[in-house]
Amino acid sequence: MNSTKIGFIGAGNMANSLIRGLIAKGTLAQNIWASDLDADKLNLLASDCGIHAGSNHDIAANAEVIVLAVKPQVMKVACQALAADLSGRAVLLISIAAGITTSHLENWLGQSAAIVRCMPNTPALVGMGASGLFANSRVSQEQKQLAENVISAVGFVSWVDKDSDIDIVTAVSGSGPAYFFLFMEAMQATAKEMGLSEELARELTYHTAAGAAALARHSEDDIATLRKNVTSPGGTTEQAIMQFESGDLRGLVAKALNAARTRSVELAEETDNT
Repeated sequence: MNSTKIGFIGAGNMANSLIRGLIAKGTLAQNIWASDLDADKLNLLASDCGIHAGSNHDIAANAEVIVLAVKPQVMKVACQALAADLSGRAVLLISIAAGITTSHLENWLGQSAAIVRCMPNTPALVGMGASGLFANSRVSQEQKQLAENVISAVGFVSWVDKDSDIDIVTAVSGSGPAYFFLFMEAMQATAKEMGLSEELARELTYHTAAGAAALARHSEDDIATLRKNVTSPGGTTEQAIMQFESGDLRGLVAKALNAARTRSVELAEETDNT
């Protein structure tokens, strides 16, 4: 992996995080290329990380793995131009664009293209991402391992069996950080209203969220058991949980995730019509 040549078309936040994560895990900066329409942003990244600032043509000529990190609305144009530049050269293509299906990518890049579709999330910016990956039939086992190595540079990765499963991943982990942020926002606001300082309300909320996640990850007990363990009969936690349950929190979560998945499908259909 350290000697694999990797190119990033698009140098936004997610590409930036992946590049820094790869270098931190041993990929040589001299083996990484990036391109972006924003020359200032690209040159700053290249200066900070020691990578090559180039064009899409440079990436097509040099990279063995190409990460497509442009906005969904310009993905079609970028892919069609890239396909012409590649001229049939076999590379692994990884897309991290929401709402762009594998079928879209195959239509734009060619039916023989080896494509991995990935849905990362924003905690990747701090090396704690959670990403779902789907590979088309042209991706070899070696290429699957390459894709996993690239994306795992910023956190947890897992493969899914169907392209449509990425819509579920989008609803759970892709959009998921915002759900937790909303809950944390509500906790902070209420704690402040009840009399705590803004700083203390913030820090208690952040540390509680991080601690709960860490405990869940490292405990042998499942989530339901952990919740029961902290919910003493007749205690304060029980009173709070009863309020959540009476407000149908579980039902709201189910509606929210289903709405997110539906919108992910709709975005793909809208791409079909462009």
